[in-house]
Amino acid sequence: MNCPSCGAPMRLKPDEDSLTCDFCHSVYFPEKNDDGVRVLGEQSDQVCPLCKTPLTQAAIVKMRILYCTGCRGMLIAMPTFEGIVEEMRAIGAGTVVQPVADKGDLQRRIDCPHCHKRMDTHFYAGPGNVVVDSCSDCGLIWLDRGDLMHIAHAPDERLASNEWE
Repeated sequence: MNCPSCGAPMRLKPDEDSLTCDFCHSVYFPEKNDDGVRVLGEQSDQVCPLCKTPLTQAAIVKMRILYCTGCRGMLIAMPTFEGIVEEMRAIGAGTVVQPVADKGDLQRRIDCPHCHKRMDTHFYAGPGNVVVDSCSDCGLIWLDRGDLMHIAHAPDERLASNEWE
Protein backbone atom coordinates (compact mmCIF):
# COMPACT_ATOMS: atom_id res chain seq x y z
CA MET A 1 0.00 0.00 0.00
CA ASN A 2 1.15 3.51 -0.73
CA CYS A 3 0.93 6.40 1.73
CA PRO A 4 -2.20 8.53 1.26
CA SER A 5 -0.14 11.63 2.21
CA CYS A 6 2.98 11.37 0.05
CA GLY A 7 2.59 8.26 -2.14
CA ALA A 8 5.63 6.43 -0.75
CA PRO A 9 5.33 2.74 0.18
CA MET A 10 3.96 2.01 3.63
CA ARG A 11 5.36 -0.73 5.83
CA LEU A 12 3.77 -3.04 8.33
CA LYS A 13 5.83 -3.14 11.50
CA PRO A 14 5.84 -6.21 13.76
CA ASP A 15 3.08 -6.30 16.38
CA GLU A 16 1.42 -3.09 15.11
CA ASP A 17 -2.16 -2.72 13.90
CA SER A 18 -1.24 0.06 11.48
CA LEU A 19 0.99 0.81 8.52
CA THR A 20 3.75 3.44 8.68
CA CYS A 21 5.29 5.50 5.88
CA ASP A 22 9.08 5.35 5.97
CA PHE A 23 9.30 8.68 4.11
CA CYS A 24 6.87 11.06 5.86
CA HIS A 25 6.18 8.86 8.93
CA SER A 26 2.40 9.01 8.46
CA VAL A 27 0.48 6.24 10.21
CA TYR A 28 -2.51 4.61 8.56
CA PHE A 29 -5.10 2.50 10.41
CA PRO A 30 -7.20 0.42 7.99
CA GLU A 31 -10.92 0.45 8.76
CA LYS A 32 -12.32 -2.47 10.75
CA ASN A 33 -14.57 -4.84 8.83
CA ASP A 34 -17.84 -6.18 10.27
CA ASP A 35 -15.86 -8.91 12.09
CA GLY A 36 -13.97 -6.17 13.97
CA VAL A 37 -10.80 -7.04 12.05
CA ARG A 38 -8.34 -4.54 10.54
CA VAL A 39 -7.01 -6.24 7.42
CA LEU A 40 -3.42 -4.99 7.12
CA GLY A 41 -2.92 -6.21 3.58
CA GLU A 42 0.37 -8.10 3.83
CA GLN A 43 -0.06 -11.74 2.80
CA SER A 44 1.64 -14.51 4.73
CA ASP A 45 3.11 -17.63 3.20
CA GLN A 46 0.36 -19.69 4.88
CA VAL A 47 -2.97 -20.53 3.26
CA CYS A 48 -6.44 -20.97 4.70
CA PRO A 49 -7.07 -24.59 5.69
CA LEU A 50 -10.63 -24.34 4.35
CA CYS A 51 -10.63 -22.32 1.13
CA LYS A 52 -6.88 -22.25 0.33
CA THR A 53 -6.82 -18.42 0.09
CA PRO A 54 -3.50 -16.94 1.26
CA LEU A 55 -3.84 -15.74 4.86
CA THR A 56 -3.35 -12.01 5.39
CA GLN A 57 -1.84 -10.10 8.29
CA ALA A 58 -4.64 -8.51 10.32
CA ALA A 59 -5.37 -7.17 13.80
CA ILE A 60 -8.31 -7.39 16.17
CA VAL A 61 -8.39 -5.35 19.40
CA LYS A 62 -4.83 -4.24 18.54
CA MET A 63 -3.52 -7.84 18.50
CA ARG A 64 -2.12 -9.48 15.38
CA ILE A 65 -3.69 -12.51 13.72
CA LEU A 66 -3.74 -14.14 10.31
CA TYR A 67 -7.06 -13.70 8.54
CA CYS A 68 -8.69 -15.30 5.52
CA THR A 69 -10.32 -12.70 3.28
CA GLY A 70 -12.13 -15.54 1.50
CA CYS A 71 -14.03 -17.44 4.23
CA ARG A 72 -13.15 -14.92 7.01
CA GLY A 73 -11.60 -17.52 9.28
CA MET A 74 -8.84 -16.60 11.76
CA LEU A 75 -5.56 -18.27 12.68
CA ILE A 76 -4.51 -17.08 16.13
CA ALA A 77 -1.60 -17.93 18.42
CA MET A 78 -3.06 -19.44 21.61
CA PRO A 79 -1.57 -16.82 24.01
CA THR A 80 -2.86 -14.05 21.72
CA PHE A 81 -6.27 -15.73 21.56
CA GLU A 82 -6.66 -15.52 25.34
CA GLY A 83 -5.76 -11.82 25.27
CA ILE A 84 -8.19 -11.11 22.44
CA VAL A 85 -11.09 -12.80 24.26
CA GLU A 86 -10.28 -10.94 27.50
CA GLU A 87 -10.05 -7.60 25.69
CA MET A 88 -13.29 -8.17 23.78
CA ARG A 89 -15.08 -9.08 27.01
CA ALA A 90 -13.65 -5.98 28.74
CA ILE A 91 -14.93 -3.78 25.91
CA GLY A 92 -18.24 -5.58 26.34
CA ALA A 93 -21.07 -5.73 23.88
CA GLY A 94 -23.40 -7.74 26.08
CA THR A 95 -24.06 -11.42 25.96
CA VAL A 96 -25.68 -13.04 22.99
CA VAL A 97 -27.93 -16.10 22.91
CA GLN A 98 -25.68 -18.84 21.63
CA PRO A 99 -26.70 -21.23 18.88
CA VAL A 100 -26.14 -24.92 19.49
CA ALA A 101 -22.86 -26.11 17.98
CA ASP A 102 -23.14 -28.40 14.98
CA LYS A 103 -21.71 -31.75 16.14
CA GLY A 104 -21.05 -32.55 12.49
CA ASP A 105 -18.23 -29.98 12.64
CA LEU A 106 -16.34 -32.42 14.89
CA GLN A 107 -15.90 -34.69 11.85
CA ARG A 108 -14.05 -32.00 9.92
CA ARG A 109 -10.38 -32.65 9.29
CA ILE A 110 -8.15 -29.72 8.44
CA ASP A 111 -4.39 -29.30 8.38
CA CYS A 112 -2.47 -26.65 10.30
CA PRO A 113 -1.50 -23.81 7.94
CA HIS A 114 1.90 -23.61 9.66
CA CYS A 115 3.16 -27.22 10.05
CA HIS A 116 0.60 -28.94 7.76
CA LYS A 117 -0.15 -31.65 10.35
CA ARG A 118 -3.75 -32.58 11.11
CA MET A 119 -5.34 -30.14 13.59
CA ASP A 120 -7.31 -31.40 16.60
CA THR A 121 -11.01 -30.62 16.12
CA HIS A 122 -12.91 -30.23 19.40
CA PHE A 123 -15.43 -28.19 21.34
CA TYR A 124 -13.92 -25.00 22.74
CA ALA A 125 -13.36 -25.56 26.49
CA GLY A 126 -14.90 -22.20 27.46
CA PRO A 127 -18.29 -20.64 26.77
CA GLY A 128 -19.70 -20.11 23.31
CA ASN A 129 -20.86 -23.47 21.93
CA VAL A 130 -18.08 -23.44 19.34
CA VAL A 131 -16.12 -26.17 17.61
CA VAL A 132 -12.50 -25.09 17.07
CA ASP A 133 -9.42 -26.59 15.48
CA SER A 134 -6.07 -26.38 17.27
CA CYS A 135 -2.48 -27.40 16.68
CA SER A 136 -0.68 -28.03 19.95
CA ASP A 137 2.66 -28.39 18.15
CA CYS A 138 2.45 -24.85 16.76
CA GLY A 139 0.31 -23.32 19.51
CA LEU A 140 -2.30 -22.13 17.01
CA ILE A 141 -6.10 -22.13 16.96
CA TRP A 142 -8.33 -21.86 13.88
CA LEU A 143 -11.69 -20.13 14.25
CA ASP A 144 -14.36 -20.06 11.57
CA ARG A 145 -16.21 -16.85 10.80
CA GLY A 146 -18.25 -15.73 13.80
CA ASP A 147 -16.68 -18.15 16.30
CA LEU A 148 -14.66 -15.45 18.06
CA MET A 149 -17.76 -13.32 18.58
CA HIS A 150 -19.68 -16.32 19.96
CA ILE A 151 -16.87 -16.97 22.44
CA ALA A 152 -16.35 -13.35 23.47
CA HIS A 153 -20.05 -12.58 23.91
CA ALA A 154 -21.15 -15.85 25.51
CA PRO A 155 -22.42 -15.84 29.07
CA ASP A 156 -19.68 -17.22 31.28
CA GLU A 157 -20.86 -18.85 34.50
CA ARG A 158 -17.39 -18.48 36.03
CA LEU A 159 -17.53 -14.69 35.61
CA ALA A 160 -21.14 -14.50 36.78
CA SER A 161 -20.49 -16.50 39.95
CA ASN A 162 -17.50 -14.27 40.88
CA GLU A 163 -19.59 -11.11 40.52
CA TRP A 164 -21.98 -12.22 43.29
CA GLU A 165 -19.40 -13.39 45.81
